[in-house]
Amino acid sequence: MGGRIFEAIGKLSKYLESSVSNCLSHHKNQVVSESVHGANSAIKQLSTCHVCVEQSQVCKCSSDELLLKGVNEGADNHDRGNNPQANSSFTHAVINMVGMLIGLGQLSMPYGLQNGGWTSSFFLVGLGMTCAYAAHVLGKILDKNPKSRSFTDIGQHAFGSKGRVLATTFIYTEIFMALVSYTISLHDNIITIFSGTHLNLHWAKLSTSQVLTVIAVFVALPSLWLRDLSTISFLSFGGILMSLIIFTSVACTAIFGGVKANHKIPALQLQNIPAISGLYIFSYAGHIVFPDLYKAMKDPSKFTKVIIVSFSLVTLLYIVLAFLGAKLFGSQVNPQITLSMPPHLIVTKIALWATVLTPMTKYALEFVPFAIQLEHNILPNSMSSKTKMIIRASVGSVLLLIILALALSVPYFEHVLGLTGSLVSVGICVILPCVFYVKICWSQISKLILILNLCIISLGCCLGVFGTISSSKALIETLKKAHSA
Repeated sequence: MGGRIFEAIGKLSKYLESSVSNCLSHHKNQVVSESVHGANSAIKQLSTCHVCVEQSQVCKCSSDELLLKGVNEGADNHDRGNNPQANSSFTHAVINMVGMLIGLGQLSMPYGLQNGGWTSSFFLVGLGMTCAYAAHVLGKILDKNPKSRSFTDIGQHAFGSKGRVLATTFIYTEIFMALVSYTISLHDNIITIFSGTHLNLHWAKLSTSQVLTVIAVFVALPSLWLRDLSTISFLSFGGILMSLIIFTSVACTAIFGGVKANHKIPALQLQNIPAISGLYIFSYAGHIVFPDLYKAMKDPSKFTKVIIVSFSLVTLLYIVLAFLGAKLFGSQVNPQITLSMPPHLIVTKIALWATVLTPMTKYALEFVPFAIQLEHNILPNSMSSKTKMIIRASVGSVLLLIILALALSVPYFEHVLGLTGSLVSVGICVILPCVFYVKICWSQISKLILILNLCIISLGCCLGVFGTISSSKALIETLKKAHSA
């Protein structure tokens, strides 16, 4: 998420050769046969082994290797320095990690700052540091045990099959809720683009905005039937590009849009912190694919440095965007900054279209991991490739229609996104990495590090509980008001 990533099932045919530390020595004979791999930005690399998918065969290359294989390609021809390969790996890893983090969450940054107060920016920085530490912990686990190649592998090493199920549950719950949020964003922005249009279908009891959303989703629906993963990979670049366009558009509004940035931002609104914590946490969710990024690096020892640089850049972008939006629009700022921008400006129209197109690029990307799991582990091998394609695309279409129905029934972006962050994302990017690390390396870490991780776990649990309660209450109250009206 920003954008918010997931994992395709495949056979691990080989493991990286390196020594296993004492803290994981009892795992050294364990062979994990299946892993869940994938993420929003990383799916583009699946095209390197698309033949495996289309022919229902087990890939000879591991999912981890193909997931971010492109991170290091072409390195020697472009970089300078004492170690061109290492430098290239670092640079491309930073670009990929930043791309994994920036997404839907950036739209709500100004809203979060305005409602939490300008001091909540320190809270945002603190969450960024916490999530960065959790990513560092994942790297430490992978460094100690090369057999762990994914987020779910780490879960299995920590708690066996229960750990794998737990990690997988969080992964697919987040993908579902994130797509609902994306569709709500599509719904909110498309009516602004086509303001003045009237397409009410009284027999279907759908408003103009709902009809336009249905049309947009049906336009995107054929992307679920794509068989060429290299074509789908193009969509991932589109999603990243859209995020950059949105940020640039807000900056141009502040500089050239004629809007005075003179609104006051309250110092602190403590009662709103639990609700906006979910928005902030969702904006840092990307940990599911960090193990893949680690494995793709030519010099994994620089993984922590990549984390520091990437999270610093993303946090800086969020803070700049948050203060820009809050100063420009004050208390009137919308949960999606694009809806607050002056409608007559060309940059506003560009930002709106970028926000509408972003969800349409996500559907196929998000469904690919599930499609591969369905084809390799559920459908029989005797079934023809064409039949499998029809089944997986049909299942994807049904799931997308369910997501559409939920988005139209609960079109409250900030509440759904906050609930996603508090209920699911906090587990993925704060709690689970530290829990796995403590469980696996209990006897190998110092008391100070142990206390630090336990404190982070406790903090994550508190944010998750209070954020979920706050977002749920706000969502229920909003739904009641809507029905009573």
